[in-house]
Amino acid sequence: MSKNSARDRLLLAGAQLLEETEVGDVSTRAICELAGVQAPTLYHHFGSKQRLLDEVVSHGFRDFLSSYATQDPPPDPLQAIRDGWDIHVRFGVEHPTFYAYIYARVSTGARCGVVSEVEAMLLKALEPAARQGLLTVTPTVAAAEILAASTGVIMTLITTPETERDPLLSSRVRDAIRAAVTVQHPREGSGQTVTPASAAVALLSVLDDADAVLSDTERALLRDWLGRLLIHEDGVNA
Repeated sequence: MSKNSARDRLLLAGAQLLEETEVGDVSTRAICELAGVQAPTLYHHFGSKQRLLDEVVSHGFRDFLSSYATQDPPPDPLQAIRDGWDIHVRFGVEHPTFYAYIYARVSTGARCGVVSEVEAMLLKALEPAARQGLLTVTPTVAAAEILAASTGVIMTLITTPETERDPLLSSRVRDAIRAAVTVQHPREGSGQTVTPASAAVALLSVLDDADAVLSDTERALLRDWLGRLLIHEDGVNA
């Protein structure tokens, strides 16, 4: 039996048991028995049970996300940000045991299973907004704030009985966070203008494309200036 098939069976067993458990944990023995392998095979492929289950959660999110991959991205970059939030929250609510497992094992400096996958999705959604001057912070900062807030919403929803959940909680928090990290589309006669912060973010997002015009030193200096402008603007608006 090939190593790859054993690895796949371990992932499938971990996913099945994690979905079925009511306590957010499964034993190494149960995973191995369901996969039809011995414990050393699990350690060979994943190093530990925790790394196996982290991969189960990350794979589950990638699989969940693939159902949206064939859809055309919305023309409005702000709608793309809203969609990214909604996808993350929907995954968490539909897979509550996965989230219970992830956040029951939080430790200082250790990132949880699905975080990198969610961040990558959010950054992809944020990049067009940054290039159009619609972000007031960098995509990295915006992604971190959106991830923190959406994770809090997920944990609140899955720990609240379904009959008591606020159906508008997610959309209200989503729109509040979006308003905090973006500017609105300028409208004729609205008086809305590009802010120094959004202009700085837009320039930062395309700075690497200017390598034929600016040297590495010049781009590094400009990046430092723009970063200081963002810090100043954040302090002024705090």
